[in-house]
Amino acid sequence: MVRFTHRISKKAGLPPGTLIHVGDKKTEKARLRLMDYTQEHFEERDLAAIEESFSYREKDSVTWINVDGIHQVDMVEKIGRHYDLHPLVLEDILNTNQRPKMEDYENYLFLILKMITYGEAQKLLYIEQVSIIVGRGFVLSFQESEGDVFESVRERLRKGKGRIRKGGPDYLAYALMDAVVDNYFLVLEKIGEDIEELEGEVISKPVPETAESIHNLKRELLFLRKSVWPLREAVVSLEKGESPLVQERTTVYLRDVYDHTIQVVDTIETFRDMVSGMLDIYLSSLSNRMNEVMKVLTIIATLFIPLTFVAGIYGMNFKYMPELEWRYGYGLVWVVMVVIGLLMLLYFRKKKWL
Repeated sequence: MVRFTHRISKKAGLPPGTLIHVGDKKTEKARLRLMDYTQEHFEERDLAAIEESFSYREKDSVTWINVDGIHQVDMVEKIGRHYDLHPLVLEDILNTNQRPKMEDYENYLFLILKMITYGEAQKLLYIEQVSIIVGRGFVLSFQESEGDVFESVRERLRKGKGRIRKGGPDYLAYALMDAVVDNYFLVLEKIGEDIEELEGEVISKPVPETAESIHNLKRELLFLRKSVWPLREAVVSLEKGESPLVQERTTVYLRDVYDHTIQVVDTIETFRDMVSGMLDIYLSSLSNRMNEVMKVLTIIATLFIPLTFVAGIYGMNFKYMPELEWRYGYGLVWVVMVVIGLLMLLYFRKKKWL
């Protein structure tokens, strides 16, 4: 399962703007990728050091720098100094417990999103924080580790398809946000399949492991809601804000992202209601199974009550019992007991207890 929080206690008591990485501990070297483009020009390269990208700021083009691995605090600090980023922005980039939000710093916009992927083998959610900074002529994106949902955006940039190379950094930021939100639908589709499979199991053959699966689904949906719900506010702030960094033609596309976000939230709420209902169905199924077992045992016990009475009468050690000396007494007792049992079964069936 995903973790709701990382350790943030090590930041307690430190002044605001102190740069400490809060997240999963990593040892691999961060990867830096640069894409620089205009409508006619495109360049893509991996950077050995962040300083190699500084000269691109003087160009009349759009530069996208993607950082995979924010555990190298000194590198993030260098980027912050070169692009004049506020220390609180750098602190939020390094703290992976941030909620989705949008902040306007006049010279640049700061966005935080949650990129969610689904592991089909383990049926687990993987949540990663993505920080995006949109400035004049540049976009910076920061991820916790390598691997993302932005490959379709990169491919569009390479091939020059659509409006992406004609737009500015604001349109590139929209494309990144749209890729993240669109991936939510893929994740919800997989969760929907898990819910359908679990529904059949709950109704037909509930086992103790079923309750654990329901609990895991509830946790995943809760964390999904926590990751997606604040994104609505961020998109609205970006769309309705008065920042000169967002062109009027881009706001139309941002409204589309907002609509998709609403759809995702509605689907999550629907799934949460379904999973909550499944827990009630699970408990009802267990109760019904227990009632069926108890009914069978009660019928068996009830059938043997009169038979036990007859057997008890003839099991008494009295010398002068008339039937003891009778030649057909043993067979008659068996006939009486069988008839009593059949009559009781017919009565139970008539009352629809069977």
